This record gives sequence, C-alpha cells and structure tokens, in this order.
Amino acid sequence: MQLPLTRKLIIAALLGLGFAAPVTQAEESTASLSGSEQANYLAELKALYLTDSERQALLAHSNSLLDSYALRAAYQVGQQQREDRVYQLQVAAPGELLLREEVRSQNGEIRVSNQRLNVYGADPYIRYDCPQTGIRCVLRNPQDGSPLLSIVRDHQGAAELAKALSFLIRNLQRG
Repeated sequence: MQLPLTRKLIIAALLGLGFAAPVTQAEESTASLSGSEQANYLAELKALYLTDSERQALLAHSNSLLDSYALRAAYQVGQQQREDRVYQLQVAAPGELLLREEVRSQNGEIRVSNQRLNVYGADPYIRYDCPQTGIRCVLRNPQDGSPLLSIVRDHQGAAELAKALSFLIRNLQRG
C-alpha cells in the first residue's frame, strides 16, 4: 500500500521541479497574456529603454536579446568550423522587418546577409525549437516555418526573444 503512494509522491515532486518535457513554443506564453499583462510588459519595456514608442522599445529589446543570446564560437566546443552568428533587426518599411545576419569564421572571414520579412498576413506568433542535443535554438519564420535565426541553446532566452518578436510583429501589423 505504501509503495504506490510513494511512487505518486515522487512523480508529483519531479513534475513540480520541472522534469516534465519543456515547452518550446512561444505561442503558449504570448497567447496567455491578458490585456493588462500585455500592457504591463510593454510599459516595462518602454521604461527600460526610455522611450514612449512601443515599437522602439520592442525593437531595442529584441536586439538586446539577440546580442545576449548570440551563438558565439566560444559555445561551439568540439565543432569542426566554429563561427559567431550575430543578428540585428530594424524596421525597413511599413510592415517590413529587416534581419541582418553576420557570420564571423575563426579565420577572420565575415559574411553578411539581409533577410526581409513582410509581416502582413504572417502569423504573429514566433515558434522555436531547442533540441535536447545540440548547441542552438532555432526561431522559425512566421510565414513558412523555415529557420529564421539561431541563438545559443537557452530555453528561457528563446522564449523571451520569441515573445518580444511576436509583440513586435503584431505592432508592425497594426501599421
């Protein structure tokens, strides 16, 4: 009789400590925000970045997160070709987000590419994957689900970046 009770208590304790499968979709965190929670989040960002513009605060926060969670060569121990991947966002035109990717290899070579993301008609919720094996999280393009950018494997960082990008896309969709 005591064995099943002990097993139930152990399972409950493990679930309470977070040993359940991690959620890797930003959809849940941004969809669950009520109007007041969303307003508080945006107000905190505006205060943090000293601006009255939600768009500028979201853009600054997204760029700060991209810098903080950049996939650097130092994280790629054991990889054949280690390289820094650094991203930066800016608003290119109304309804258009410009993503700049800079890849720096160990031999000093720098490759820069730009990707334009038209937000009109796109799902505003950014999805991401953080596989248990590997060193990176991949945030998905809201238009077609293809890889948009890679950051260091950090579930909380990916969730926060996906949340900020989702709010930024919704802000851009409003015009």
